[in-house]
Amino acid sequence: MPLGVIRATAMRNVHAVILAGGSGTRFWPASRRNVPKQLLPLAAGADESLIAATVRRIAPLVPASRVWIATGEHLLDATASALPGVPRGQLLAEPAARNTAPCIGWAAATIARADPEALIAVLPADHFIADEPAFLRALDRALDAAEAGWLTTIGIVPTRPETGYGYIEVGEGIAEETRAVARFVEKPSRDRAEAFMAGGRHLWNAGMFFFQARVMREALAKYLPVLSTGLDQIDEAARNGNEARAIAEIFPTFPAISIDFGVMEKAQRIAVVSGDFGWNDVGSWESTWEMSERDAHGNAIPAGSVAIDARNNLVRDLSTAPSGKRWALVGVSDLVVVETDDALLIIPRERAQDVRMVVDELAKRGEHSRL
Repeated sequence: MPLGVIRATAMRNVHAVILAGGSGTRFWPASRRNVPKQLLPLAAGADESLIAATVRRIAPLVPASRVWIATGEHLLDATASALPGVPRGQLLAEPAARNTAPCIGWAAATIARADPEALIAVLPADHFIADEPAFLRALDRALDAAEAGWLTTIGIVPTRPETGYGYIEVGEGIAEETRAVARFVEKPSRDRAEAFMAGGRHLWNAGMFFFQARVMREALAKYLPVLSTGLDQIDEAARNGNEARAIAEIFPTFPAISIDFGVMEKAQRIAVVSGDFGWNDVGSWESTWEMSERDAHGNAIPAGSVAIDARNNLVRDLSTAPSGKRWALVGVSDLVVVETDDALLIIPRERAQDVRMVVDELAKRGEHSRL
């Protein structure tokens, strides 16, 4: 992105809301209840947490002074430690998990009290972006559309017929690489995903949203009136100095609903910017293997490992104390092996999504120290 474009955008009253309340159960045993995946360096070759990378990469458009973090109360201290540049007062601690519509609504209302004309970018905390300049260009276009009054999202140009993502069908053109949304599509069958790929009119829904605070509040009043009324009550309490008490009492009563289902799929003036910037949602250990540097046989393994007749494996040694161990793989393929101080995971890569079953079983056993 040209320097002049970044400066022009940075001068706008743009705020970013980073969604960081997830539990990351599919990254057990690295991700735990009090240290979920967004607080871990899970991207290939990275020495920064996913959430720190998210805040860093948007800095040319949104300085840390205008970054807000939506997270759970139990993650407040750990999140603050991971983001020393973000003011502590801009960490919004949810007293209960209520999906994305309530936390986005609360964040928008909080920002609007001080900046009624704010433009807001909502981004997940746990994505990986390979081409950061291209990502910033897409954000800039999305903010342009939001500034024009559109509820806007970024859709990822598909690279494969993926059945694990929702899709966005694009409609008429609005501006450069920006189109009206014809409709949102739930996770498709394999045949439909292949048809979407061939047709060129569908993008992956990456869960990024851009809007004027005022426009979002109007949409919530229309489509989620119960949530809107509760936010009005929190606003009134904030003006009277009773915000913390109101949040503790009111937020848990909000409907647990996503912003996609609650607003975006119902609203009329929705825009989408197409994005092609090496996006990965870092959804499981399979994602880590995809992002990792691999040897000639597809193995992503510690330096010095021995691999004989072994292909397409991922090995991560996350023990805190150096052990001097030598990893050796013989005659195995497509495995994920992850070791921490108190656990060892071995699972086929194709079943990486099933790691959450281990977490469920440990919870049933009452082994809370390992969750």
